[in-house]
Amino acid sequence: MAKEISGLIKLQIKGAAANPSPPVGPALGAKGVNIMEFCKQFNARTQEQAGKVTPVIITVYKDKSFDFIIKTPPVAVQIMEIAKLKKGSSEPNRDKVATITWEQVKDIAEGKMKDLNAFTIESAMTMVAGTARSMGVRVKGEIPSNV
Repeated sequence: MAKEISGLIKLQIKGAAANPSPPVGPALGAKGVNIMEFCKQFNARTQEQAGKVTPVIITVYKDKSFDFIIKTPPVAVQIMEIAKLKKGSSEPNRDKVATITWEQVKDIAEGKMKDLNAFTIESAMTMVAGTARSMGVRVKGEIPSNV
């Protein structure tokens, strides 16, 4: 028989950097989860993504045990990493702060495909390009038709 779920917790934590301080400690402590055990498991599973913001969904069960799913880093974080930005534009419709290529958009879309609500790589690429546009990042050239 499956365990009864008592709650879900969604957090964004830097890879291999989970510790009991806020926001991790209070969020897990409120549900009665062993905070240090989560931190050890999370840090071990995100060793190769050290320093990158990593979304995690924690399923907490009635007996205070837990499981968690690690997602890929957010598209906005990946765009800022590629464009070497600290933050997006404060006025994205007027002030463009960087430019990326469609090839870079395709790389992000392929890596994020399992987390996006898209069936084709073309639609995933348009989602990534839309995120870039809303951050004030220009996508150079025309969208390739032979993706």
